[in-house]
Amino acid sequence: MASATQPAAISGALFAAAPLHTKPRSVTFRITASKSSNPPIVGRKLRAAVIGAGPAGSSAAEALAAGGAECFLFERAPSEAKPCGGAIPICMLDEFDIPARLIDRHVTRMRIFSPSNLAVDFGKTLRPDEFIAMLRREVLDSFLRDRAQSRGASLISGLVTRLEIPASPHAPYVIHYTKDNARHALAVDVVVGADGANSRVAKSIKAGSYACAIAFQERIKLTDDKMAYYQDLAEMYVGNDVSPDFYAWVFPKCDHVAVGTGTVCSKQDIKVFQRAIRARASAKISGGKVIKVEAHPIPEHPRPTRVRGRVALIGDAAGYVTKCSGEGIYFAAKSGRMCGEAIIKASEGGERMINEEDLKREYLKKWDAKYITTFRFLDLLQKVFYGSDAAREALVELCGDEYVQRMTFESYLYKKLADGNRWDDAKMVLNTVGSLMRCNVLGRKMEALKI
Repeated sequence: MASATQPAAISGALFAAAPLHTKPRSVTFRITASKSSNPPIVGRKLRAAVIGAGPAGSSAAEALAAGGAECFLFERAPSEAKPCGGAIPICMLDEFDIPARLIDRHVTRMRIFSPSNLAVDFGKTLRPDEFIAMLRREVLDSFLRDRAQSRGASLISGLVTRLEIPASPHAPYVIHYTKDNARHALAVDVVVGADGANSRVAKSIKAGSYACAIAFQERIKLTDDKMAYYQDLAEMYVGNDVSPDFYAWVFPKCDHVAVGTGTVCSKQDIKVFQRAIRARASAKISGGKVIKVEAHPIPEHPRPTRVRGRVALIGDAAGYVTKCSGEGIYFAAKSGRMCGEAIIKASEGGERMINEEDLKREYLKKWDAKYITTFRFLDLLQKVFYGSDAAREALVELCGDEYVQRMTFESYLYKKLADGNRWDDAKMVLNTVGSLMRCNVLGRKMEALKI
């Protein structure tokens, strides 16, 4: 490959074919022809670069390679894991063919603690075959990355340092990266940014800034008797002591627990909040050994721009983490797959060039139609329930209602609006208002939200 110091020599040499892996027949991606007026690509297939090999990037790379594009998947440090609670909904196991062997724990009980340490068990409405899957990100990420490679994506273990934007509509984008202490460059037709909240790809296309939370987590190895307590139990804690605008957690893994918290408005105090969650859970985790400390930025809302030119953002780079719950793994993988399939459809299986309008029509418009309302609704819930300890007490009180639990779990586990009962829905609204009134926060929050 040409060096990054030789930009003028890239066009021919960098489009040389790269070796591809054998494709298994386990997953089928349907290619639907588009009515494209874009020019055909002669003598090769559409060349795509996916920057970042987490759930978003690997899912995009799998769809791209399986659909017929030539795909390069960049990952700076494949062995590193992002700090993450590691909870995924049951629908993701089937939708993304996640094998059972990757799951550390089948959580069927979620215990929520209010600021006053009132505890409510959340999960009474789960059926025997329903659970929240807990896994380690390093295990999931490795599996999805390997699968993308098996479908034909070429993994490049290197640090992307710069994205060179083309001067003309059909000229290539150039990925500048370092690998084994040497500089390289690669020309591609389309770029998918899956490089996290601090996305270099997003900065390159001037995608706009957004608020980020910081998540801080310690992995703590417990004795067998203490781990037995967390056999099928995960814990959430709310209160100003553990986070002024989010929640803290104790989530079980294979042989340890992940204990962490997050915040947007008081990042400088994150270690204070971490000490607080350890104090509140001390009776259950005391004597444990910290085996790993992790911190990572988490986006708080979708970016102002997620598509520009032939560049698309997905996952954390696009801002696809829900407020209130902080869920991101499913939406990362889903956005990656939708983006990859959109590129394949617009390029007619990698045979034609694509443009910005193709990406907006086939990816962004469909994503927003499917999920943007969910993101806005959870944003509203966070404003209502996470603004004060009084509101958090009301939240935990509501979580004790079995109808609230059923509607919440069905929506979370299957990523679709649960079918409710109008009378029960009306009672739920009244109970919510009643809880907030008892906590003396309704008037203040309604004024703040200008409802």
